[in-house]
Parts: sequence; C-alpha cells; structure tokens
Amino acid sequence: MYSEDLKKRLKIGGEIERLNGKELSYTEFVNRYLVNNRPVILTGLMDDWRVTRDWVDENGLPNLPFFSTHFGKSKVQVADCHNREYSDQRRVDMSVSEFIDFWVELNREDEMTRDHHSADHCDKSVLYLKDWHFVKEYPDYEAYVTPLFFKDDWLNLFLDKYHMHFDADYEEKNEISCSDYRFVYMGPKGTWTPLHADVFRSYSWSANVCGTKLWLFLPPDQHPLVFDRYMKNSVYDIFEDVSESKFPGFKKAVWLECTQTKDEIIFVPSGWFHQVHNLEDTISINHNWFNAYNLDWVWNLLVGDYNVAKELIEDIRDICDDFEGLCQRNLAANTGMNFHDFFTFITRMSFANLVQLSNIAQCSKIDSETTCPCVQHIVLNLSYVRKVALKMNSTILAEDGGMLLDIRKSLEDPAFLELYSAMSRTYKKLHEQCRHHSEDRKASKTSIHDLIDMVVSRVSNSKDLISLIDCILRQYDLPIDDP
Repeated sequence: MYSEDLKKRLKIGGEIERLNGKELSYTEFVNRYLVNNRPVILTGLMDDWRVTRDWVDENGLPNLPFFSTHFGKSKVQVADCHNREYSDQRRVDMSVSEFIDFWVELNREDEMTRDHHSADHCDKSVLYLKDWHFVKEYPDYEAYVTPLFFKDDWLNLFLDKYHMHFDADYEEKNEISCSDYRFVYMGPKGTWTPLHADVFRSYSWSANVCGTKLWLFLPPDQHPLVFDRYMKNSVYDIFEDVSESKFPGFKKAVWLECTQTKDEIIFVPSGWFHQVHNLEDTISINHNWFNAYNLDWVWNLLVGDYNVAKELIEDIRDICDDFEGLCQRNLAANTGMNFHDFFTFITRMSFANLVQLSNIAQCSKIDSETTCPCVQHIVLNLSYVRKVALKMNSTILAEDGGMLLDIRKSLEDPAFLELYSAMSRTYKKLHEQCRHHSEDRKASKTSIHDLIDMVVSRVSNSKDLISLIDCILRQYDLPIDDP
C-alpha cells in the first residue's frame, strides 16, 4: 500500500485525534487545541460549501473541466514535485488552463504504468498547484464559509486592509508579504509538500474538498531532531534515505500521522513541522492565520530570523551607515515582515480590541466580575499582546520610533474602521449569546477619546502600547494578568 510504503522508515507514535466539529463549541476548541497548540481533524463542517458541489464530479474526483471553463485564465504558481530548489520545490508560472491540461494528459496515461511515488525519482515532472489566492481573485464566488473555530483570524483580517510590509525603496513586493494567506491547492496523486513549519509559525487549517492526504507531524519539542548539528538546515523529505551523518537525530524522531479524507478539515498548530502527500487526486482549501493565542510564536520566529540576518552581515557593521535598518530590511525580505511591521500589526489589532471593549462598556457594565464571553475574550487578547510587548522591551522597539500609530487619527481612518467592523462581526459570531450583540454598533469616538485623554494618544514604542492597555483595563477594573 502506497501510504504504508512511505511510512516504513519512520517511528510512528500515534494518530491525530478526529472529532465531529458539530459537537464541539468554540470555547472547547480554544481550550483544547489553540491554548494547548494541538492538532485535530474536524468533520461535519463542509456540508453547505459551494465547492463541494462545483469542484467535484459525480465520481468524487476533481471536476477539472469546471476549472478550465470558469477560472482558466488565472495565473498561478505550480510546484514541480520532482525538482528541488533550495529548501522547497521549484516553482513555475502558468495559467489554470495550462495546469488542467497537464493534469488531464497525466490522467490519460495507462494507470498500470503510472506509479506516482516512483515518479519522484524519474525524469517526468509531477506538478502541484499551490498558494492560489482564490478568494482575493474571485471574492463574489462565495466558494466556502470559514468555520467558526478559525474565524478569529487577525492575519487575514489585517491584510484585507493593510500591507504587512512596505518599503518605498523597493517597488517589487516580497512574495511572502502577499495580499492574503487564503489558498487553494490542487494536485494529482503523488504530489506532495516537503517537510516544513508554516510561514510566520502561524496556525493553519486545510479542508479536503476531494481526495485523500497523508500527513506526518512532528511536535515542536522534537524539532532539533530534523535539523543538522548546526541547526541551520532541516530534512527536506522524511521518506528519503536521510543522511545519519548530516542529521544525527533524525531516526529518534517520533511522528504523529493522519490520513485526511474528503470533507475533513485538519487544524495545524504553530511550530509543528509536517510533510504532506496526496494519496489521490486532491483539491484542498488552506488558510494560514494567527491571533492573540500564537503571537508569541510569531515574535520568537522574528527574533530568531533577525539574529541570523544580523550575523550574516556583522562584518560590515563598522562601515554601514544604518546597520540596524539594513538588518530590518533583510529580515522583512526573508521572513515577510520585520520588527516594526509586527509591532504596527499588534498595535492596530490591540486598538481595535480596545475600541470593542469601550463600545461594550457603553451598553453593559463591565468589571473584574464580568462573565461576558466576549469581554473575557478581548481581555485575554490584550493580555497576550501585553506579554509579547514586554518581550519587545529588550529590542529597538523599546525606543521612541517617532510613529507608529496616532490613536485619534485611527478613528478617522476608513481602513481602520473597516478592520474594526470586521472584527466586531467576527466576535458577534463567536459569542452570539452575549447580550450587547443585540444591535450593531459602530466605533464610538466619544467613549474611546475620553479614555485616550488619560494615556498616550500616540503609540511609538512597546512601552507606550503596554501603558495604553494597562490604563484602559484599569479604568474598567479588569485584570491585567499574564495569560
């Protein structure tokens, strides 16, 4: 059996838990999986998705003609699973129609002579469409509805209104610093993704519209086992004959596995390395995302990547006019954002949460005894932000940046008001039982202005952000605790 052949060299320690998503509350999901950073497979959440009808034919296979007819002109990146390029697969640009033509031709070949696993070791390329920004390109198609458990998505909420990184000196946008992290993946049997941890050390979720995937997971505490002795390079393909001299710990790794089938969604926690193989012709929908619960993971990645970027150019420090600025530019180029980008992000998201809190206070009494789930959610969000901001105090972000966010002006900024409104709609869905959601509320300038008068009106560094959060939480007699 194909999947058993793949796994025979690995130590398998267990399988990923599988649950009916309809029997799980949002609070249960948060406490069991987000807080504990544990993977899970969820069923029963895709019943009403349009793509389960349009994108799948009567035999349960990808409806390839539908894609050519409706989306054929879209330009996409396709991974050549046979050709490695650095730590990833070589990418080529083509139209969706060209990719579908390749796939149809592949399907015409004699099944008796086509062995996709061995195709990885022959001259024939096997192409895998990845990272197609379908939602951005076709916003009116309404392909699917993001499940409730994944709606508190600060990353894509922010990117719908702002760029994560902008450098006026460089017109070309970094590939990683893209418009969103909502993707469609499509590929024939035998296509695969090399071992990796997700971008920004974000969470991700992946929904199988059709087909079957084999996933192998490695918990974060075992990561050193798949790196070389210098912790610079990781294993590319765990199913290859991995060099014991280069990766001395690899054979000690204990993996968790799961076979994901049609209409199942897998939640991938932060920092879990994983490798994925399509056991059948497969279409999936994938989001990368983060929120307050995994901000720590994102910050720790940035610090690590910053130290690497700094080390690489340390020998030019004495002759560089702006050594720190160069480090931050290199960090953004390699990781997709730098310290300032991340701080701007958490500051805007914090202010959106504070405005939510202020507006709730207008119609409900809130204090340390409040049992309202939405208020508790917001306070926890701010506590996680505060925890990360405290870590920033040992970096350049503790210094006066001459910016970053003028709080009063934000309330006049259409992009911020749209961000706030989108967050408000999300919290309303997550906490429908809260009584203050009985009517839609716009951002109240009066109430938040009154609070801002007591604190800084501009956030220029991490200390300002901590002061802003602390003062407003104290004003409402809400706890300021580490989460």
